[in-house]
Amino acid sequence: MKAPLKGIIDDIKGRAPCYMQDWTDAYGSGARIFAPTFYIFFASALPVIAFGEQMSRETDGRLSPVQTLASTAICGIIHSIFGGQPLLILGVAEPTVIMYTYLYEFAKGKSDLGKELYLAWAGWVCVWTAAMLCLLATFDACSIISRFTRVAGELFGMLIAVLFFQEAIKGLVSEFNIPKDEDKSLVKYEFQWLYTNGLLGTIFAFGVLFSSLKSRKARSWRYGTGGLREFIADYGVPLMVLLWTALSYGVPTKLPSGVPRRLYCKVPWDDDSNYQWAVVQDMGKVPLGYILAALIPAVMIAGLYFFDHSVASQLAQQPEFNLKNPPAYHYDLFLLGIMTLICGLLGIPPSNGVLPQSPMHTKSLAVLKRQLIRKRMIKSAKECIKEQASSSEMYGRMKAVFIEMDTTPPTDGSVNNELKDLKEAVMNIEDGGETKGKFDPEKHIDPYLPVRVNEQRVTNLLQSLLVGIAVAAIPVIKAIPTSVLWGYFAYMAVDSLPGNQFWERFLLLFITPGRRYKVLEGVHASFVETVPFKHIATFTIFQLVYLLICFGITWIPIAGILFPIPFFLLISIRQYILPKLFQPQHLRELDAAEYEEIAGAPQRNRSLRELEGGGGESLGTEEDFYDAEILDEMTTSRGELKFRTVSFREDRPQGVPREHQSDVVRPESP
Repeated sequence: MKAPLKGIIDDIKGRAPCYMQDWTDAYGSGARIFAPTFYIFFASALPVIAFGEQMSRETDGRLSPVQTLASTAICGIIHSIFGGQPLLILGVAEPTVIMYTYLYEFAKGKSDLGKELYLAWAGWVCVWTAAMLCLLATFDACSIISRFTRVAGELFGMLIAVLFFQEAIKGLVSEFNIPKDEDKSLVKYEFQWLYTNGLLGTIFAFGVLFSSLKSRKARSWRYGTGGLREFIADYGVPLMVLLWTALSYGVPTKLPSGVPRRLYCKVPWDDDSNYQWAVVQDMGKVPLGYILAALIPAVMIAGLYFFDHSVASQLAQQPEFNLKNPPAYHYDLFLLGIMTLICGLLGIPPSNGVLPQSPMHTKSLAVLKRQLIRKRMIKSAKECIKEQASSSEMYGRMKAVFIEMDTTPPTDGSVNNELKDLKEAVMNIEDGGETKGKFDPEKHIDPYLPVRVNEQRVTNLLQSLLVGIAVAAIPVIKAIPTSVLWGYFAYMAVDSLPGNQFWERFLLLFITPGRRYKVLEGVHASFVETVPFKHIATFTIFQLVYLLICFGITWIPIAGILFPIPFFLLISIRQYILPKLFQPQHLRELDAAEYEEIAGAPQRNRSLRELEGGGGESLGTEEDFYDAEILDEMTTSRGELKFRTVSFREDRPQGVPREHQSDVVRPESP
């Protein structure tokens, strides 16, 4: 352990030289900087509104989207200006909703607290939480983050996905029921209208879910221009929310008011809403015993924020992004403690680093930086082609452009290493390679550009300001049907599953041995070929049982606040128990730091069984594939046989390996 404050001081010294550059680098992007800004704004605001609706239901209106949006805006602005890692996105997350729900359930059952002093007591919880976060940062607790491996991150991600699904299902079921404390004699709560509300809610929820998932894959669509597909992929989800909200106003006018059900929250300028902002005045009314008791949930919340905030920051600055500026884990955790204190005194739930918005932010800025570098390098290459310059000169100019646009000039050796593939592609023209005479910068530069991120603070600040503006737009936000938010909850859960190796291994358990060759035919994770299936299954079942334990804890009344504890126990389990159950090389693959994939190899007779050295029976049996399956591949849906011919194009035939091109029979010229 370092000396107190040593980690914070080192972080400040490391980030201070980059501070002015964090602001100036954004201006070189021009208007392009607004694309990632709006992308992250929608990715942050929609979940926060959904969480606000959830908190409103769970706390009987004590908290609402007004408070969650205000917290996200305030903490986001503070962090974007004073934070160490500006790529980190802050917001109210699902674990905070769970914690505040438990606090409310406890407070309303105590006569000397009750609903009236709930937020005041929660303020004391935030005071203790802030103190512990500052102490953790002071004594270098962030060094433990390196021990949170993939197994912990994936389990936490899956738990969040399960909680999203749970809230989506609970919300959708509630559309068929009468809300608490509502007048049951109202027309909209008659059976036929209540049932109609539920059916409309189901349509809207599934509509948002499926249309959002479809829009996220717009970049791979065959139709539309590249710009249109990119726009739909980036902004399709908020557009789908707007679309289904608009469709909700197309229902017949004969339906009573309140069908379909819409968001309900007080506007921030109402007299009833002023209490939340002055909750500090009631903190002195909380009995001393409950002030001391607030230390117990504060320990859990501090541990949760420590884990969630640090992991979000870690994923926002993965090695694959090639970030130049240093991290600031200790300083950011200390600043989180200060922001938690501010939120507690204001009577709003605190914000912390969120997933998946943080790595999404970094990725969007990596795309932006790549576009800027690509544009300049293509321009330079075209000038060389026009001047009929040599390949060496062309590469030299493109290299100079890359060095010029790199925010932190690297050493010449590192540039040569990163641009090695690009150099070979350009030089191949002169050597008579495949690209001879047809080097096209528009097509051939893209695969060889290294990843660069436009590290700056402006996008984070702008999106936080937009979230703040959304607080004033509450009258407009109230037009969104609640069922649209349930669909969005389900979308967030489904969208978080791809890339989670725990989920991919879980699905692998349901594939019969005779069908596992299908996995190898497509792109698959590296562990599929390097780890025997029985070890994959054992490791996955362990994770599944552990996930069920964590999820089960959240269902325990009051004691459910202890659910962060299993994630910290996982450090010891991973370090001392799992190495005794699995071979080191297998554990490295199953709990790898990076997500590695292997290209598919279309071989029908190949199976994972071969990788286990078992010899086994031949897969060319009836168990593996049937005549009907082969016939389905050979015929259209109309029953016509498919006649496949080889492409007669002059370039490489599609689907034919390069080494076999000479074997392809081409028609003779007439």
